Amino acid sequence: MSKVFSALAVSVDGYITGRDPAPGRGLGDAGFLFDWYFDGDTPSRVFDGFTLSEPSARVFDDLASRVGAIVSGRTTYDDSGEFDGGSPHPAARLVVLSHRPAPTAERSPRQTLVTTGIADAIAAAVEAAGGKDVGLQGGGVVTEALKADLVDEVVLHQVPVLLGAGRPYFRELPAHIRLRLVEAVPTPGVTHLRYEVLR
Repeated sequence: MSKVFSALAVSVDGYITGRDPAPGRGLGDAGFLFDWYFDGDTPSRVFDGFTLSEPSARVFDDLASRVGAIVSGRTTYDDSGEFDGGSPHPAARLVVLSHRPAPTAERSPRQTLVTTGIADAIAAAVEAAGGKDVGLQGGGVVTEALKADLVDEVVLHQVPVLLGAGRPYFRELPAHIRLRLVEAVPTPGVTHLRYEVLR
């Protein structure tokens, strides 16, 4: 059965972008949140061109190899140039959750547009994943999935920086959500924290 998880690079103060993220500007002034993808000498087995530290490569490839589909929010989708009609993952299908038309997603064979809410988007992703897991991208998508009790794991690739502003990993939640730390892997440029969502 597919698991649903989020694994995003995040600052110590909880931001997944810097100031002024936008189409063509990606993460705004915090593109360095992804520097750990390229700060080592261990090639990723999943993503061509990524050379990570050995511990980061192990964690990253373990997660990336699980993914069969990704659900992305519209803001992330737009800021990422609509993923050029593809997906942020080399082999996974992309499901775009949006309440307004997304022309690329409506015509791309690797993208599916869902306009009827997070539960339907995750259901479409589970079907597209072919038995593999579903990844979540974007703070709004992660928060809505947590509210709907649809998330199994949360992974923080925590970069040692305080950004002070940007888009938060999590938006306001209606209640506390308990987590259990499953794994913590410190490296010089990032600490990987994997949590199980307790129900």
